[in-house]
Amino acid sequence: MNTLHVNGREHALSTAPTTPILWALRDNLGMTGTKFGCGAALCGACTVHLNGQAIRSCVTPISAAQGAKITTIEAVTDGKDRVGAAVHAAWVKHDVAQCGYCQSGQIMSATAFLKSLPRGKQPAAAEIDSAMAGNICRCGTYARIRAAVTDAAKTLA
Repeated sequence: MNTLHVNGREHALSTAPTTPILWALRDNLGMTGTKFGCGAALCGACTVHLNGQAIRSCVTPISAAQGAKITTIEAVTDGKDRVGAAVHAAWVKHDVAQCGYCQSGQIMSATAFLKSLPRGKQPAAAEIDSAMAGNICRCGTYARIRAAVTDAAKTLA
């Protein structure tokens, strides 16, 4: 039996410890906001937070999450997370999403990045680009993503 702490709740799962977190979330817990993209940690669609750090859940086994806290897009965008709310509002304001498939991973990476900054710090474009590297947007909305992260940082200052 494996126990996962997801979005503030404990879940007992009878799955193999090698099962990727992505599939435990989607198949066992019904949390489909986290997307499958490439299965090789290259696109970022599957990004979740593990103890506050952005990770690729498609290659991270549930055994690596024992005793850790997993946060998914469902919790970050529920309006209760201050940083997540600022990022979500900026995403809407800057009309970031086109097809939308990568957006949960993009928002999770942006939220982890902004939470890692000292309060009030305004990140440079290069810092944002570095933090968001590894999150692929096939629609090419990178300029809007950068604008949204910049705007969210200003809101949080």
